[in-house]
Amino acid sequence: MAEPHETSWRDRIRDVNDRYAPEQPLPAFAGLVATYAVSLTGLTALAVRTRRLPTHTSVADLALYAVATHKLARIVAKAPVTSPLRAPFTEMEGASGPAELHEEVVGRGWRRAVGELLTCPFCLGQWIGTGFVFGGVFAPRATRAVAATFVVHAGSDALQFAYAALERTDG
Repeated sequence: MAEPHETSWRDRIRDVNDRYAPEQPLPAFAGLVATYAVSLTGLTALAVRTRRLPTHTSVADLALYAVATHKLARIVAKAPVTSPLRAPFTEMEGASGPAELHEEVVGRGWRRAVGELLTCPFCLGQWIGTGFVFGGVFAPRATRAVAATFVVHAGSDALQFAYAALERTDG
């Protein structure tokens, strides 16, 4: 009696990749996730080894880093001034909002994966937030100053939108 044909794990992985490709380059995404995981592990190990890992992070720092992460992620992913960073991975589609661009990701494999990361403020937020948190571990004063800059920028944006809304009203 013949044994049923078992699909190798390589064949199964290839089948999954084929179902997702080319829109979702799974091997390249896995490489980005691995890069992030190795970086996070290394930073954590360094903080533990140098006895800098804090026992807690203040709510004020968490709020500062959250707003700064949001603003910096929007700048990297959407601002016209940062379009040279995204241009090798995207094609310009037009404006998507005040001072923001809509760009379509192009290419395959690593090019597409990096483009997806650079155009997604939600995706960038994880990387940027990690930078702020570990910046706070290793260089807290400088990190707070940098983060405060982006928080002030976010506040300024809110005021610009409020001013524009007031200009549209009748009184």
